[in-house]
Amino acid sequence: MKSIPNLPSTMTAAVMHKPYDIQLEQVPVPEVASNEVLVKVMAVGICGSDLHYYEHGRIGRYVVEKPLILGHECSGIVVAMGDQVSRFQLNDRVAVEPGVTCGTCEMCKAGRYNLCPDVVFLATPPVDGAFVQYIKIREDFLFPIPDELSFEEAALNEPFSVGIHAAKRASLQPGSSVVIMGMGPVGLMAVVAAKAFGARQIIVSDLEPIRLQAALKLGATHAINIREEDPVAAVKKITGQVGVDVSFETAGNPKALQSALAATRRGGKLVIVGLPPQDEIPLNVPFIADNEIDIYGVFRYANTYPQGIQFLASGISDVKALITDRYPLSQTKEAMERARTNKSGSLKVVVYPND
Repeated sequence: MKSIPNLPSTMTAAVMHKPYDIQLEQVPVPEVASNEVLVKVMAVGICGSDLHYYEHGRIGRYVVEKPLILGHECSGIVVAMGDQVSRFQLNDRVAVEPGVTCGTCEMCKAGRYNLCPDVVFLATPPVDGAFVQYIKIREDFLFPIPDELSFEEAALNEPFSVGIHAAKRASLQPGSSVVIMGMGPVGLMAVVAAKAFGARQIIVSDLEPIRLQAALKLGATHAINIREEDPVAAVKKITGQVGVDVSFETAGNPKALQSALAATRRGGKLVIVGLPPQDEIPLNVPFIADNEIDIYGVFRYANTYPQGIQFLASGISDVKALITDRYPLSQTKEAMERARTNKSGSLKVVVYPND
């Protein structure tokens, strides 16, 4: 194993013992296998799934049954590596793709490794996440980042990857018209993805003005405040009563999903990105059939990280402007509370484990 000098044997971790209960603890620094890399974590974004575990202790079939370390949107610096690692050197700056798959199952071999049944995904019970000073990850799920890309931007490549994958699933074409309903961090990064794929018209909807303004700065062409106007009527007005080529639902809200479907043109596409709290939502089946609407489910992402890093490094949008709140690891609980309670003022909350 290669490592930097004076690598510590223990580290600080922010551990969730139960909902709303996060405590700082000293834990061992992970030991890397021959094909693994140890990363000094420099930035971790707080995601909606982190908040869901923090508030409810579960997401669907994933239940927090023992103490868990949250956080999966992360980047950092290579500080140790196993003997078989060949793609990295010590002190390389890297983005971490947080879901390590088996590589041998049918889905992995088909290139759809996000559907691997044996994926080990950071901060998904029982797997610990990145609110720690060091994490280990298999070499093939690390990606170099250029000097001009900040650690915060590299961490944002995780939600950005969801938008890229959604755009690929829908075969989004240059010149397309798009509506994205829900301007949380994933929705905002989906705006950047739609712009990167050449969408001509990017319409967004939300109920928080700060998020709508952020979307316009990132590249949206029209913003709809759903407190003030009906989103379907507004989309129809903007598109000359035709509807959009592709609708993205990123809020996980049943009403937003129904609106996204209704805003889709004949022969258009509906992309379901957000996960609602309930399993079943009524949808207008005659509308889907009569208009031949194609519907795509989106689960995380696959084969997106290098492309995402290239897009972000190109400066296509000022994603750094999304980072509204910064906390050290010692204030992880305060960071979670900020993200949970300040929807009208915070866009992206970032934790810095080694500050």
